[in-house]
Amino acid sequence: MLSKWLTTNATASIKVVECLYPVVGHSYLPPGRVFGRLEKIRNTLLSSFTSEQDIARLLALQESESGAWLHALPSPHIATLIDSTSFKIAIALRLGCKLCQPHQCICGGIADIYGYHALSCARSKGRIPRHTSLNDIIKRSLTSCGIPSLLEPPGISRADGKRPDGLTLIPWSRGKSLIWDSTCVDTLAPSHLPNTSRHAASAAELAVKKKVNKYAHLLDNYIFVPFAVETFGPWSHDAKVLVSQISQILISITGDRRCTTYLRQRLSIAIQRGNAMSVLCTLPESSPLDELFLL
Repeated sequence: MLSKWLTTNATASIKVVECLYPVVGHSYLPPGRVFGRLEKIRNTLLSSFTSEQDIARLLALQESESGAWLHALPSPHIATLIDSTSFKIAIALRLGCKLCQPHQCICGGIADIYGYHALSCARSKGRIPRHTSLNDIIKRSLTSCGIPSLLEPPGISRADGKRPDGLTLIPWSRGKSLIWDSTCVDTLAPSHLPNTSRHAASAAELAVKKKVNKYAHLLDNYIFVPFAVETFGPWSHDAKVLVSQISQILISITGDRRCTTYLRQRLSIAIQRGNAMSVLCTLPESSPLDELFLL
């Protein structure tokens, strides 16, 4: 097309045409047939699954946030190193591999061989550390932006004593402070499977609606953001927007456009660590790991 245009329509003033590609000899985007082949593989996988759990898992893993932790530089100095056992559990959950022998969970139920029970267990010990870690990352990011914040702020609690997870001490937008409340819901929980097996991040979006109703009395005086994510990685729309806004401020301060990637990776790692802790803590205190875990 370029050659024909040069010979028929180009003006005489054009002397040189230079074509630049990020990789020599290749265009930046793969050809359309590659995307078509990937879509065909995706549809084949979805049609081959018979259980709602496998379909929901595959849909969740297609979200870009779900695999952010896999691209993080594993360094203990910046808290992005995942220990060997947690890494194996995270990979097994991601691939749907058999993770452990069936055993009785501390809640009294039966922990399945894939470790899925642990992610929605009422007595899961990974929930609180994961919740704390997510809020700590958000707070540290706001501090890096020059925006002081306070976790579990007093004075704005509901009548039942429950209060949001964080509050900025200076206005965030439209003269109002930001308050956020984070939650991590299980993608494969029985109550979520009918939705998550059809649409990715549907469990997170449902959690957002519940959070908005929960703190409806604060919406007039604060900018409220429900930060909802799922155990298999998807984020709600509101969570994506908040991370994007914080990242833009960080980029304007540091000039490093990788801030968005780094923040997404740290949040993704926090989710995986919480999942691994939940799985490990289904064991009774007297049971050695080697007797039950296959990894």
